[in-house]
Amino acid sequence: MRLVIARCQVDYAGRLTAHLPMATRLLLVKSDGSVSVHSDDRAYKPLNWMSPPCWLIEDGNLWIVENKAGEKLVITIDQVVEEISHDLGAEPGLQKDGVEAHLQELLAEHITTLGDGYSLVRREYPTAIGPVDILARDSEGASVAVEIKRRGEIDGVEQLTRYLELLNRDPLLAPVQGVFAAQQIRPQARTLAEDRGIRCVTLDYDALRGIEPDEFRLF
Repeated sequence: MRLVIARCQVDYAGRLTAHLPMATRLLLVKSDGSVSVHSDDRAYKPLNWMSPPCWLIEDGNLWIVENKAGEKLVITIDQVVEEISHDLGAEPGLQKDGVEAHLQELLAEHITTLGDGYSLVRREYPTAIGPVDILARDSEGASVAVEIKRRGEIDGVEQLTRYLELLNRDPLLAPVQGVFAAQQIRPQARTLAEDRGIRCVTLDYDALRGIEPDEFRLF
């Protein structure tokens, strides 16, 4: 993990263009290759970022981050205030709460919730960057990676994106589709997922448990 506090200007060129004028910001470079730009007023969300696989080239005060699609994040550094690097070691992975763990178990048992003809390959499918909640196959035998959340946020979509990028390098699995499954999915997360070709599925916890709704019915 490399942390750089610097006065910098940031320009992004890709599916759209964006410009951040000169100001003091935090530049975060992770061992997975990702680069993100943070301010002091956005909680954990970056102002701009480039997800792996991408490549950082440093030419003096100019950082150029480019991905395989040709999108570029250009960071012009005026002054470095502070810089530190530290190896965080192996990540043990997220420990899911009871509801998320139970959702995963139930969806694995009722995998056809995702579509007719779906079959389960494995829960907690291991990868170098952590386990995928569910690996399945669709009716045509194609691989499907499923990320499960109680509340679907943008960070969950980013997590699934990283899994898909890694799994699609495996010739025995590729092409791997993505499904983002949650009880509630925020509109921003749904928009990002659909933009990346990831299908969103809203899960009904009670229906998966086989509990009928309490409302009165005419029929």
